[in-house]
Amino acid sequence: MSENNTVEQLSPSGENAHHLVELEHVEKYYGNLHVLRDINLKVDKGEVLVIVGPSGSGKSTMCRTINRLETIDSGVIRIDGQALPQEGKGLAQLRAEVGMVFQSFNLFANKTILENVTLAPIKVRHMDRDQAEKEAMDLLARVGVDSQAMKMPSQLSGGQQQRVAIARSLAMHPKVMLFDEPTSALDPEMVNEVLDVMVELAQEGMTMLCVTHEMGFARKAANKIVFMADGQILERGTPDEFFEHPQTERAQEFLSKILTH
Repeated sequence: MSENNTVEQLSPSGENAHHLVELEHVEKYYGNLHVLRDINLKVDKGEVLVIVGPSGSGKSTMCRTINRLETIDSGVIRIDGQALPQEGKGLAQLRAEVGMVFQSFNLFANKTILENVTLAPIKVRHMDRDQAEKEAMDLLARVGVDSQAMKMPSQLSGGQQQRVAIARSLAMHPKVMLFDEPTSALDPEMVNEVLDVMVELAQEGMTMLCVTHEMGFARKAANKIVFMADGQILERGTPDEFFEHPQTERAQEFLSKILTH
């Protein structure tokens, strides 16, 4: 009987039967522009994957395909073993499992901070309002903005708004969090307050894919670094491997530019 259990849980290679996020042979074009070229990627539960590379390398596009904000032309994307549906209810359900934090905060300007965080749990998860508000306040406290709960987004700084956006994503109890350059629209002094929240999430075991230019964060929080250029993954490895011993000339050139300033 134990043998049968093992067969169910393990693949022939002895690994987990499926990964939390999996991209296989993903291709994406914008007209004649080939923006994603044969992308293969696996992310396991609790892993923090940081995606780096020059502008225009396809990092954000890849990140946005994972909850189908961008469609793909071929290949397959799976979340927790389940292929990403094309559309409809199945896609909405799967999207609820995948939190996303963008460059811009995308908060509802006409709703309070508390309402912004409780809206999806009440509407999508059909959570009781009192329960949703209690959880929202706990999350706002976790990201350090619970004192702002009754304010409107316009009354908060950019760093505070981005922390609210993180709390809003966490309110859906996602299996994985996607961060698409979450600090790029912030004033320099606000960057660390957002990165500190992300580091905490990583340390608590949240599965995360982060597109970022913040190399200090990449070094500190990532289990794995993926380096992209020209729509391809050129390198993958631990932070030490990538920063200390980049394998490709493209990665060496990229690091020499960003680490000397």
